[in-house]
This record gives sequence, structure tokens and C-alpha cells, in this order.
Amino acid sequence: MRNVRRAFAEMKIIIEKTKGMPVQQSAIEIVERKGLGHPDTLCDRAAEELSIAFSKYYLEKFGRVLHHNIDKCLLVGGRSEVDFGGGKVTTPMRLIIVGRAVEIVGNEKAPLDVIARETTHKWLKERLRFLEPEKNVIVETIIRTGSADLRATFDSSIPLANDTSIGVGFSPMTETESLVYHTEQFLNSPEVKRGYPMIGEDIKIMGIRIKDQITLTIAAAFVSRFISSKDEYFKMKTALLEYIRDFIKKRTTREVDVVINAADNYSRDIFYLTVTGTSAECGDDGQVGRGNRANGLITPCRPMTLEATAGKNPITHTGKLYNLVASEIAAEMTRDPDISGAECYLVSQIGVPITEPQILHAKIYSRLAKKAVEKRCRDMIRRHLDQMPQLWTGILERRYSLF
Repeated sequence: MRNVRRAFAEMKIIIEKTKGMPVQQSAIEIVERKGLGHPDTLCDRAAEELSIAFSKYYLEKFGRVLHHNIDKCLLVGGRSEVDFGGGKVTTPMRLIIVGRAVEIVGNEKAPLDVIARETTHKWLKERLRFLEPEKNVIVETIIRTGSADLRATFDSSIPLANDTSIGVGFSPMTETESLVYHTEQFLNSPEVKRGYPMIGEDIKIMGIRIKDQITLTIAAAFVSRFISSKDEYFKMKTALLEYIRDFIKKRTTREVDVVINAADNYSRDIFYLTVTGTSAECGDDGQVGRGNRANGLITPCRPMTLEATAGKNPITHTGKLYNLVASEIAAEMTRDPDISGAECYLVSQIGVPITEPQILHAKIYSRLAKKAVEKRCRDMIRRHLDQMPQLWTGILERRYSLF
């Protein structure tokens, strides 16, 4: 049966040389990234950190990762009173974490709620400089035991897919995609925080390219304790704008227009000020899966899946694994100098080994003949599929980007 399945799986690897127009050659391109302090990203991080914490607890206590999916999370924004020079959070945020996890093994009961609360407060304190998690965030967990058939997918020499899911990846990033991604990373880097401590972690960038003109609209939460007046706010904003432009000039020869906090209005006293550096303090809400895809971007001009990778277990959930593998396959393909671009699509079938997708479709931009492309890529694809059962170790070590 195993050999029959493998032969069937081989038939379902479809490698296609595509003649479509690459997105970088189109007239229009749209790219978005939500930074590490955005409410949606906070939900993704909460779910994923908890999955890692549960996995490590299970490994230490029971010798292996047990079934769990903590991929539903809602952040209910709080309220704050903010003014130049300071402010306070008046109503705490509420982080509601929902999922399934093994709670009892024999006579042992896992302290899931305690792990959830301690884990969440710990990473929030590390990631958001001015948030007081114990004071500003209420962590609520609603975690139940998973269904028997999904728990059983763990009990196999090769893990069985615990969902019928889609994974998508592409490579390489376009110049616009790279610019959006790395500008947010730059603004949330220790280097920038040292020079511009008033920049909070809640940063969102929307990039639009029309032919050769790129516009970056940046929403950056300013931290009120560092700004004494509206004149100083606009002075700092102007200095930051020039700093960003210098960063961008080193990365593109295109003309780039940068707009920061577009809703600001000097005459009407409208500013993007926060106490904690995230808009979640004053009513902006968040949810798992509404933010960046596994490659860290939201790219409507590219293939995408609505699948949320964060919080899904790293052993059997193809909603996580297939998005990582699809991206890895596309990236390795484009390391070949004769392949200029690649897209990879995987679809799992619940109950079937994760190494045997229903279909793997690779679309490749290349000057090579179709047979030459297939010859170069087929063995590499099979290698990535066969290595999938080992991906979980790298996921627990945070070696992969998930959002």
C-alpha cells in the first residue's frame, strides 16, 4: 500500500513552465506588511508562541509533541488616555485564545491555562517596550481536548495530515515586496529604536507600485512619553521621514514617495499618539490569520492562501507545514540561474501522510525547455516532501518565518 501511495504521489507532482507575465513586469503592484506590534500580528504571535510552549512542555513531560491546534485568537482592544508627554491605559486589552490541546495523559494534567498566561506575558514584555502585560493585558484561554480522529494523526511513523489544506509559496520577492518587508524590519530594529525611541512597534506599511513609481504609506504609532508638543511631534516625524528615505535610497533606484501617518492633521490636533506603542491600547482589535502570510507579506497580486499558519501544531497540520514547504521549494528553484521565478501550490488530504500531497503544482519562469526544468526540479521537490516530518524541530527553534 505504501509503494502504491508513493507512485500515486509521484504522478501528482506537476511541473509547468509558465508563460504568464511576472508581477514585476506588470504596471501595478500592491504589497502590505503588518509589523510586530500590529494587533493582527500580536494575535499571530500569541498563537504561535503558545504552540511552541505547549510543544516544549509535552516534549519535556511526555517525551513527544502531543496533539494541539491553538490557531484561534482574538485581541479586544482596550482604552487609553494619551497626551503629549504621557498618558495611561484605562481599560486593559483582552486576549482571548481558543484552541484544542491534549490536557490529560494518564493521571497527569497539563497546566495549559498557566502556560498560556505566563508565555503570553513573557513574550509581550520582550516584544513591546512600553507595554505592562500583567497590568495592560488580560489573557483568557478557552482550550478543549481535540477530537479523537485528529489526535490519531500523530500516531503514525509518518505523520498523517490533520486537515485538508492549501499551502502556497513563491520566489523571489520583487523589489517592491522586498522594500516593504525590509523597511518595516528596519523601523522595528534595535538600531532605529535607539535613535528614534518614540517609534512604537505597531507599524504597518502599504506599498503601491505604478510602473516605476513606488509609494509607501507608513502607519507608525508614536509613543507619547517622548513627545512634549505637537510641534515636536511634527519635527520628529520630519526627521524620521528623511531617515527612512536614506534607508530606501540604498535599496532601489526607483522614485519612492514616503508618507507617514497620513491621517495626521496639525490644525485639527490629530496625531497618531499611543502610550504603549500599539494601537491595540485604544480600541483597535486583532485576529489570527488577518495579517501577513507565511512569507511575512500580504500580496494580492501573487498567489495566496487564507490559511493561518500561526498556532497550528508543527507535526501534522499541513496548514502550517505546506506553506513553509511551498516557500522553501520555490526559493530553492530560483537559486538556479536559469529559473527566474517560481510558484508552488500544495494541497493535502486529511488522514494521508503529510509527505504525500494530493497535488503539488510548480509553475516556473525559465528559459529552459520543459523537460530540462522537470529534470532539475522533480528530485528537489521530492526531497523537500520527504524531509517534512523533521520540520517541527526548526519551527520550535523559530528558524522559520510564519507571519
